[in-house]
Amino acid sequence: MTAIDNKRLLTEIFEQMSLGNTRALSDAMADDFRWVFPGDWSWSGTWQPKSAVLEGLLRPLMAQFAEYRSAADMIVAADDRVVVQARAEAVTTRGETYNQTYCFIFRVAEGKLREVVEYCDTALVERVLTRPA
Repeated sequence: MTAIDNKRLLTEIFEQMSLGNTRALSDAMADDFRWVFPGDWSWSGTWQPKSAVLEGLLRPLMAQFAEYRSAADMIVAADDRVVVQARAEAVTTRGETYNQTYCFIFRVAEGKLREVVEYCDTALVERVLTRPA
């Protein structure tokens, strides 16, 4: 796969997510997928493989939202890395607004997502969301 192919994959995923189809992301993950929150805050850590990402992170996280959409503002690809600047417009089940800005760095191999490192507004996360166990 080329950088162009990898960019196309992430473009399609975020087009779907902008419509509310969050499964587009999980459907593109390889079985050995890894999700990383870098830094020194309550959510810092790594979830892997895909089954742990889905059960331990994404499903409990998405259960906190009544509405969630995320759209890419910019996608840049080089080799097997794709950087996505995105924004989310969401409302929690408690009625709180969650308008987030993200920078995702994806690693893609053989047409599948292998890893993402997520940077976001950590203060917003801490204030509005509950960290999955």
